[in-house]
Amino acid sequence: MITPYKLPESLSDAVRYFADADRAFAFMAQLRWPNGARCVHCDADKPIFLKTRRIWKCRSCRKQFSVKVGTIFEDSALGLDKWLPALWLIANCKNGVSSYEVARALKITQKSAWFMLHRIRTAMRAKSFGGKWGGGEFEVDETFVGGKAGNMHPAKKERVLKAGHSAKSAIVGILRRGPNGTSRVRAAVTPKVTKPVLQKYVRQHLEAGSNVYTDAYLSYSGLHTDYRHDTIDHGVAYVRGKAHTQGLENFWSLLKRAIKGTYVSVDPFHLGRYLDAQVFRFNLRKHNDGERFIEVVKGIIGRKLTYKKLIGADLSSAPA
Repeated sequence: MITPYKLPESLSDAVRYFADADRAFAFMAQLRWPNGARCVHCDADKPIFLKTRRIWKCRSCRKQFSVKVGTIFEDSALGLDKWLPALWLIANCKNGVSSYEVARALKITQKSAWFMLHRIRTAMRAKSFGGKWGGGEFEVDETFVGGKAGNMHPAKKERVLKAGHSAKSAIVGILRRGPNGTSRVRAAVTPKVTKPVLQKYVRQHLEAGSNVYTDAYLSYSGLHTDYRHDTIDHGVAYVRGKAHTQGLENFWSLLKRAIKGTYVSVDPFHLGRYLDAQVFRFNLRKHNDGERFIEVVKGIIGRKLTYKKLIGADLSSAPA
């Protein structure tokens, strides 16, 4: 019988709490299967628990499984005493946390910490945005992330410029305005900021008839056919009544501060995961540390990320 877990209240509490292997195991098992363990292979209930190995054996399909199987922890040699404090760190550090810092804190290699953090960022990605937003006020904007090609090492400069005319990566975002810090953001890396691409993204996420505010970028022209669209020309002013994108500009500022201040530079291939983590922290900024931590843990299931896929060696399943 698995006893109910107790939620730590701070990072120091989390480190001490999860240092006990039995306690960390009980925490994960209770959170994953609150009504008792079920086979991850055939979903049969009441599997046999092998206490000495902390694994289960299914009575139906006869396969064995651990609490890590089917999660971002699968195939990792690191124990839950390393994984769970790392989840706490990345969920609650406003500007993110670097792999070097995690490596020092957990006494693991930087390469292991880097791989670990990317797996956790995968768990922080929203499984579903819950359908289209509608019936409110929304800001839409785009931004660019990356350094100037002229400042890059010659080898990286050549590689980056071969990929296109710009060394920067484009991101498009939508902010749903809300009172008292309840605004929410959706954002994604985009290959282009052309009219078809940006307007397709808007129509995928917003219901027709919504109030949409953008800057005067020509790619947004034509949205008035489906939305109550108002623009603000930044060459003239930044705010005109409700017509502004200041909320989304604030989010871009937080994102770029994290990238430049914590990570220094981010490879465009991995940018999407860093963006997912920042969206997660922004949208849950009114939660306390423990609540954010639990939300990350809930996202670990069904999010396996192999090292080959992470570095792009497995191109058939590489992230877009």
